[in-house]
Amino acid sequence: MIVVAGEALIDLVPQGRGALASLTPALGGGPYNTAVALGRLGSPTAFCSRTSLDAFGEALLDGLREAGVDVSPVQRGAEPTTLAVATIDTNGSAAYSFYVDGTADRLFAAPASLPTDTRAVSFGTCSLVLEPGASAYEELLRTAAAQGVFTALDPNIRAGLIPDADAYRARFKSWLPSVSLLKLSEEDALWLGGTPREWLASGPSAVVVTHGGDGLTVFTRDGAALAVPGEKVDVVDTIGAGDTVNAALLHGLGTLDALSPAALAGLGVEDWTRLLRFAARAAAITCSRAGAQPPYASELGGL
Repeated sequence: MIVVAGEALIDLVPQGRGALASLTPALGGGPYNTAVALGRLGSPTAFCSRTSLDAFGEALLDGLREAGVDVSPVQRGAEPTTLAVATIDTNGSAAYSFYVDGTADRLFAAPASLPTDTRAVSFGTCSLVLEPGASAYEELLRTAAAQGVFTALDPNIRAGLIPDADAYRARFKSWLPSVSLLKLSEEDALWLGGTPREWLASGPSAVVVTHGGDGLTVFTRDGAALAVPGEKVDVVDTIGAGDTVNAALLHGLGTLDALSPAALAGLGVEDWTRLLRFAARAAAITCSRAGAQPPYASELGGL
């Protein structure tokens, strides 16, 4: 079981250009998209979050169930669902404005335990910023790592939600000793400061940096750096592309029986090449269609 911990929200996606373009609701949130992608790829997956009892909250849970994701760890509350208003530029890249005050996911509480067959836990995005939930997710990250569970982190920076950038950067560094795999975009890396080598020295066994359409690079503790190119595709938008990379990496690591810090550190060039190419293919499919619609295993073929 791979557990994905973090927010589920509704993306309001414009159906045209301009500030007053019609908005269409879509299921979203970085961790949510990762969980759906893992389920579609066939990995046993559970979602650990807190969602609203409103209609959006019900739709989010239905989307997880349709992907085969276990929703039994999801907490519920009467507060409304978080909304994210997307803006799509001419290259298909998405930016977001968030409506988060008093929403259900912010009141997440760390569970007493994870499912007994948990092999990995994935964290990221808004859930690690918005209090009081952020501290609860942080507690879960540290607890899981202390128990020897494989942990993955995608900070997926949303700068508009971070009131004190320096404080967040310090907090990010404090998480690294508890992280097995760090995945982040080139833009996230620039915002956070530091380098993959510095981050590796603090704890992770590997750091994967995405470069949009230009592909991915993995940095490992033995000093190696391996890059693969992106898959060429007609981009509709990039919503959910990074989340699909997360899922593809975790699914691939599970397939290789490498969901442990030691096994991750032991992967060679051939395995990493297969993993990164698999993730690039998966992200390209997501970019080729509107909204966060990650691929199914049947669309990708094997690792």
